[in-house]
Amino acid sequence: MSAIGPFSSDSDGSIADFRVRAVLGDEWNIVAWLWQAYRNDLAVVVNGLPYADGRYQSARLKKYPSSDAAGYLAWRAHPKTGEVAPLAFAVVEGLEGDRRSIEGFWVAPAVRREGTGRRFALDVLSRHEGPWTIVFQHDNVGALRFWRNVAESAFGTGRWSEEERAVPGLSDVPPDHFILSL
Repeated sequence: MSAIGPFSSDSDGSIADFRVRAVLGDEWNIVAWLWQAYRNDLAVVVNGLPYADGRYQSARLKKYPSSDAAGYLAWRAHPKTGEVAPLAFAVVEGLEGDRRSIEGFWVAPAVRREGTGRRFALDVLSRHEGPWTIVFQHDNVGALRFWRNVAESAFGTGRWSEEERAVPGLSDVPPDHFILSL
């Protein structure tokens, strides 16, 4: 048994369960590594390149943790080693304000078609009362489909809206897409 709970296997031997918990102080370095995968995924959408040290931008992580911002990791047993390993992260801010916001969300590509991302997103959203803001790049078609589905499940029909907003200081890029719970 892991420190975060038991994991069960499906009849085919695949690990079906995962556990979500707040990022512990010594786990922010894990989030920083996963952030690199997240930024790599976004690179094709935002035309991003690594900086001179080979890493993508991660300055936004410096505000975590704080009383206004938290992170969550989804964990499950690694299919090859059995060792508990992270498979997703979410960073949230606005915990002390009027509106919570998903500031970063990433799920390992190998589990994206298993419903893991949806279940993880719903878990994170359920940990804090709304209202919520979820922002993503307009050109990220997969994110649009994903977050609309999550919004419908989390907030309910007619309880959320969408809008586009210009990216501050970047007039030459498509607007960001916002999902806002009511």
